[in-house]
Amino acid sequence: MSNMKLTLHIWRQRHAHDTGLFETHVVDANEHMSFLEMLDVLNQTLIEQKKEPVAFEHDCREGICGSCSMVINGRPHGPLGGTTACQLHMRHFQNGDHIWVEPFRAKAFPVIRDLVVDRGAFDRIIQAGGFVSVNTGAAVDGNTIPIEKDLASQAMDAAACIGCGACVAACPNGSAMLFAAAKASHLGLLPQGEVENARRVQAMVHQHDKEGFGRCSNIYACEAECPKEISVSNIARLNRWYLKSSLTSNV
Repeated sequence: MSNMKLTLHIWRQRHAHDTGLFETHVVDANEHMSFLEMLDVLNQTLIEQKKEPVAFEHDCREGICGSCSMVINGRPHGPLGGTTACQLHMRHFQNGDHIWVEPFRAKAFPVIRDLVVDRGAFDRIIQAGGFVSVNTGAAVDGNTIPIEKDLASQAMDAAACIGCGACVAACPNGSAMLFAAAKASHLGLLPQGEVENARRVQAMVHQHDKEGFGRCSNIYACEAECPKEISVSNIARLNRWYLKSSLTSNV
């Protein structure tokens, strides 16, 4: 087991209106630890020293929930593509490295404490239109509604979005269009969601702008940093749907 000594520069901020600063700590880790396990080691040391542990979000630690959102050395979720922070392992760092860790920086993501940001704006975008109004009950037969395989695959690819917010943190405009587009696509591409598509697209884009997210300017940083590698083609699709609904519907 290869051990390493790392210097961490971690953002500490008590609340959204606090100025905040980087705090430096030296931590002993090994290459088999995940990044969050390394932060656990740091927090245990801080607790033993009667100091405040670093607040950071986590839940599944399996790259599924999207809550482990943080910027590591200037990149959302760290230096590896297609990887969440919880699935980033210390073998990708070297002994003696300096690592800078900070929260996502976006107007619509106010800091709650340290590395934790409020991503409730994503929830409100979903509430605005990210659902399908269908009767519930017993599961219907899988072949009741034939769906073209290509459309089903595109919908599934879009549904892979975990709502972590890396797209927002990566975008210089603080846009959440990749998130909104993925959520609209995975519903609108399927027959069950096509009926409400015009209203959904209008509502979700309106809520996106209301939350204070910036405009998309096709820089593609969102796709590059997305841990689920969601394609920007979803944004192009959302733009087409939005234009069409603006011209042809009475929404």
